[in-house]
Amino acid sequence: MKTARQIARQRRRRHRAMVGTTVALGVAGVLVALVLALLPDRETDGTSVALASAAGTPARVALPTDIPSPTGTPSSTDSPTTKPSAHTPSKRPSATATPKASRAASTTEPSAGRIRPGTTYTGVATAYEAGDGDGACLFGPSDDMMIAAMNTTDYETSRACGAYVRVRAANGASITVRITNECPLPCAPGQIDLSRQAFAKLADLKVGRIPITWNLVSPSTSRTVSIRYKTGSNPYWCAIQVIGHRNPVARLDVRTGSGWRQLPRTAYDYFVSADGSGCGSTIRITDVYGEQLTVSGIALRANVVQPTRVQFAQH
Repeated sequence: MKTARQIARQRRRRHRAMVGTTVALGVAGVLVALVLALLPDRETDGTSVALASAAGTPARVALPTDIPSPTGTPSSTDSPTTKPSAHTPSKRPSATATPKASRAASTTEPSAGRIRPGTTYTGVATAYEAGDGDGACLFGPSDDMMIAAMNTTDYETSRACGAYVRVRAANGASITVRITNECPLPCAPGQIDLSRQAFAKLADLKVGRIPITWNLVSPSTSRTVSIRYKTGSNPYWCAIQVIGHRNPVARLDVRTGSGWRQLPRTAYDYFVSADGSGCGSTIRITDVYGEQLTVSGIALRANVVQPTRVQFAQH
């Protein structure tokens, strides 16, 4: 039989064994926690999740800052400053893209010269002896004497040649004249030097000088445009003039082997091809409203007025 002392020793051994097992399990738990804390981050539903640190800080979800939508366009939650991701490159304008024409093929943008449609100008009217009506525009003798010379500024290197302007005096009288000449300095901007016949319809010639307003008009006419090559024109040099146009001419182009070529304008109202390019070929005329007339079949004949079948529209 075991004595009471032996039984007591056995109880103490079992107690120490149970305590040791408990301590060992606790230590093992701590080691497992430390191992897990040192493992790499795991991903949950495509989003990176950081494990809690040993100090017990709660885990936080790190959301991506730029996620492309399924269609490749920015989602409704994107801010204006968000940069496109690598999967959705930003679009750039094509280097060869050109805007579509907003006007019909027979028109272009209106000219931005000094004398513009829909604008009223102020100045003074004077009178001069116009002779047979020929002037700096070199149109030749006039059918009637309702003509005028435009001041140098508004004459603008002959851009005013052939323009019809309505002149109004302070007394209410008005007259429409065609610009055939240039009025040099001291004629001021806005000033029109009328033929004596035209001035007499506004005021007594003895007055000599009256305040006026004037504006561009597009009159009715039964005439068609004519073309004239200047004296001396040939296949190696030519100068082209437009006559009888309803509206002021803004530019003139000639057809060449490489396309249309715009010719420079002279102060005597001819468009010059100094190297002969386009001489005798198809001509394209543009007025201040942007309308274009294309004329072909004009022979290279010097100093001959050749009529066409076209005219600019009335405005």
